[in-house]
Amino acid sequence: MLIFYLIVLNITAYFVMKKDKRSAQKGEWRTPEGRLWLLAFLGGAPGMWLAMKKYRHKTKHLTFKYGLPFLSLVITIFAGWFS
Repeated sequence: MLIFYLIVLNITAYFVMKKDKRSAQKGEWRTPEGRLWLLAFLGGAPGMWLAMKKYRHKTKHLTFKYGLPFLSLVITIFAGWFS
């Protein structure tokens, strides 16, 4: 059940980051950083990190640049430990 939850959450987080990048390019409404971090802390950090790398989004923000990889590692270890 935990693995299914993380898969769904990471797919969602990936597409939220992708949409935020597209919105930034078009000058449209953006997803607040607090909401992005909430998704990351709920388990979506690995998906967000992949989207960050692929779309070069939030890469200049040090909290995202270093925080998402660290949080991804923690979540991966947690998932491996409890699954």
